[in-house]
Amino acid sequence: MRIKPMAAVAAVVPFVALATPAHAAVARAVPVPAGTTAAWVVFDRKAGKIVATRYAHRKFRSASVVKILIAIDYLERRKSVPAADARLLKVMLRSSDDDAASAFWDRGGKGQIIVRTARKLGLSDTTPPPASKPGFWGYTSLSAYDVVRTYRYLLDSADARVRDLILGHLRASTPCGTDGFDQTFGIPRAVPRPWAVKQGWSGFGATPPGKCDAKSMAAPVSWIAQRATGSGVPDYGRPVLHTTGLAGAGDRLVMAVLTAHPAGSTWSASVKRVTDLTAALHRSVS
Repeated sequence: MRIKPMAAVAAVVPFVALATPAHAAVARAVPVPAGTTAAWVVFDRKAGKIVATRYAHRKFRSASVVKILIAIDYLERRKSVPAADARLLKVMLRSSDDDAASAFWDRGGKGQIIVRTARKLGLSDTTPPPASKPGFWGYTSLSAYDVVRTYRYLLDSADARVRDLILGHLRASTPCGTDGFDQTFGIPRAVPRPWAVKQGWSGFGATPPGKCDAKSMAAPVSWIAQRATGSGVPDYGRPVLHTTGLAGAGDRLVMAVLTAHPAGSTWSASVKRVTDLTAALHRSVS
């Protein structure tokens, strides 16, 4: 597969996350609850511009959103995918499986995955986990701007086999993660189909707050985050909940809504906040 140089990638996916009066009007239409930190970027592919932005370059810990970068790096470094790895990619992207992500993370050189993808895609806000926590892929730092740029890379620049495999799995996102958490918050609950999504959550404990159809198979990143101290990652000690993806016919909207919630927040309250934010944001740009 031919690897496109950075200049070519940058030429395909330029956009600037500058606040405008129109963006300010959108922000006023999307109130953020007290104590919640929220950032978003929405790019309208038909209009060819960002139509909503708030704290576009503010860094958050990635939680499972980083699995998109793990998948890109894995696929672009080989010409074929063994059947066993194809199964791991499927469950990692559709059901946010943590064991699958850890397997690719370890094989790919851990933080070097982030270094490679950030350089190639031009992700200025994306950095690996702290050197003291090399195995904690969910401690990767990223921004709403970089998440949107990643989706645009897949849509506009990536090889078709990479694009189709990753986005195909994200279009078939399962209602439940393999850790037992319901991942239908944000875009899946607030935006009409069609959509493709990759969700992220961290800091809510190891036990799902309610019944979900998937059986819990592994301790989620949230459990790891609770046990790690002094990590130096963004919003350590606060739960994070992210909803990202594509929405509308022809993948018209590229959306990233990243949120950090007050310490001790419940899953249900946090889910309601991010879903309400996403619904209001989508209404404001539709």
